[in-house]
Amino acid sequence: MNAIKKEIECIIIDDEIEACDRLESLLKKIEGVTVIKKETDSERGIKKVIDLKPELVFADIEMPRKNGFEIVKEIRNQKVYPTFIFVTAYEQYAIKAIRNAAFDFLLKPVDIDELKETINRFTVKRIDKFINSKKENQKILFADKLKNQYSLTDREIEIVKLLLQGKSSKEIGEILFISKHTVNTHRRNILEKTSINSTGELVALLNNSI
Repeated sequence: MNAIKKEIECIIIDDEIEACDRLESLLKKIEGVTVIKKETDSERGIKKVIDLKPELVFADIEMPRKNGFEIVKEIRNQKVYPTFIFVTAYEQYAIKAIRNAAFDFLLKPVDIDELKETINRFTVKRIDKFINSKKENQKILFADKLKNQYSLTDREIEIVKLLLQGKSSKEIGEILFISKHTVNTHRRNILEKTSINSTGELVALLNNSI
């Protein structure tokens, strides 16, 4: 991700065309949001989300053929991960919506102020995700520079990157399919090559250099 998109692109999936049109009308009143597609058929909605990869999907829960929960599952099975917001007339779905990792839950008829609050929360999450992703990429790039500077091996670089993510020796061993003892041996070698006293000091140095 090189730059955060200016507009939040959305797709609406609801079998009631009136509900689609009303939600689109409300979203048009919110700056920075664009509805790129509306679908009244769940199957077509799934295909459009997979093809267009919007950041936000507003989905009704009770629909013919596939309900909102099935829509979420099928899209995620295709390795596409938009943020889902369920929009429904039935409040009893709230708990299940949260368990299915919906970002939020709006009751029909959608209130413009509640919609704005939801979009604002998503915007904060969106910016945080972008900043964190950028920081992680910078850490990885900086770790790669160490390879030539200190003649670190590919395995040692892998371990440095995992240390930057806050992983313990045990966790690193599980990820790389090596023993904790082997990880600790690599950590000692890294410290010797970089002339740093501890891996904590190494991680602090890397973080401060970014």
